[in-house]
Amino acid sequence: MNEQIAAGAEAVIERSDGRIIKRRVPKNYRIPDLDARIRRARTRTEAKLVSEARRCGVPTPIIYDVDTVEFTIAMEFIAGPQLKYVLDSSMSERIGELVGRLHNCGIIHGDLTTSNLILHDGRIYLIDFGLGYFEKSVEAQGVDVHVLFQTFVSTHGESELEEAFSLGYRRTFADADQVLARVREIEARGRYL
Repeated sequence: MNEQIAAGAEAVIERSDGRIIKRRVPKNYRIPDLDARIRRARTRTEAKLVSEARRCGVPTPIIYDVDTVEFTIAMEFIAGPQLKYVLDSSMSERIGELVGRLHNCGIIHGDLTTSNLILHDGRIYLIDFGLGYFEKSVEAQGVDVHVLFQTFVSTHGESELEEAFSLGYRRTFADADQVLARVREIEARGRYL
């Protein structure tokens, strides 16, 4: 029996027999054929991103099945708290290392928040690549990190988390300084809107 554990704008998340089933829901405002093409493409892309991130050394759920007719991804259930409940500087540094690996492989997560990071058996897992894409531009990487930094401030109110993240990020990503400089530019743009 499937138990719904979350619902968002794009998908419903269910738990069934130790697995997570992510099902992309139809959008009634879209032409049905177009809606199906969009959901199919997003389902495929998300599965590819999760698998590629794992190959790049970022812990992610194992993908068991991708169904582009039903628009579902069946994947491993990762038990543990979201990092928003247990985050400290040392974990922030580890997040930096993981995001550095992700960006080194040309993957943008698209929704880097402490809600999409889970602590399981001492490892940090990155989940929900639903807004992710493949891109290597400094701007895209900067936006990715900026979203995480906004989460640090709004949820945790600590700038030391940014400093710790930056240490880890520099350790695994050669272009880290360029991206971190872009994050500051992005923040400045936001202040003047």
